[in-house]
Amino acid sequence: MKTKREKESSDEGSMFHALRKKSGNLGFLHAFLASLSVILVSEIGDKTFFIAAIMAMRHSRTVVFAGAISSLWLMTILSAIMGYATTIIPRWFTYYASSALFAVFGIKMIKEGYEMSPDEGQEEMDEVQADIKKQEEEYEKERLGTQDIETGVIRTPGRKWFHALVGTVFLQSFTLNFLAEWGDRSQIATIVLGARENIAGVIIGGCIGHFICTGIAVLGGRMVAQKISVRTVTLIGGVVFLIFALSAFFVMPE
Repeated sequence: MKTKREKESSDEGSMFHALRKKSGNLGFLHAFLASLSVILVSEIGDKTFFIAAIMAMRHSRTVVFAGAISSLWLMTILSAIMGYATTIIPRWFTYYASSALFAVFGIKMIKEGYEMSPDEGQEEMDEVQADIKKQEEEYEKERLGTQDIETGVIRTPGRKWFHALVGTVFLQSFTLNFLAEWGDRSQIATIVLGARENIAGVIIGGCIGHFICTGIAVLGGRMVAQKISVRTVTLIGGVVFLIFALSAFFVMPE
């Protein structure tokens, strides 16, 4: 027969188990909120944010947005699938290992934010402007052609069919954003989330997050960059990563 203390301990254990079980049923919602939050705090003031903002000042906002969001959505889907592919490894291992990685990301972001200079955002914008200018010069050189030294004839290679089909601006926006996102913290975070969370929630939350960030960048990226401190966003991002790392103690892996 159980003593009063044993019964109380058993009841507390049952309540905690029930809480974890109930939380586990919130798999999609937890994945959605985690993915949405991580993208928002990672992308505001990031390289892809400035690419969309600067290109939107020079070209059609609609075309720039379409190119940027297409590349970011593609990257989100690929990253989530890459994370989901790790299901061949025991689920409990990937879940808690990814939580530890989130904690590392959070600590690293807080450290970076603490050491970051106040004009970090301007430095990032200047770097992006240089990259865009370089690629535009390459496109222009390709369009104008090259002059044969012996004959003096200017040879134009002709516009590539793919450029003609989708448009140079769309392709430039797509390419720059895809390359900037590859290996970025938000891509790695999406892979990690794909390994530990509901994959549908990760993809939908990530896509909506990118839609919001890219939309802000295209509509008023320069103004937002001047008003919002990249240092503050980075510090907040670090805290968000730590929160979702700690959530592993309350939400069971599916």
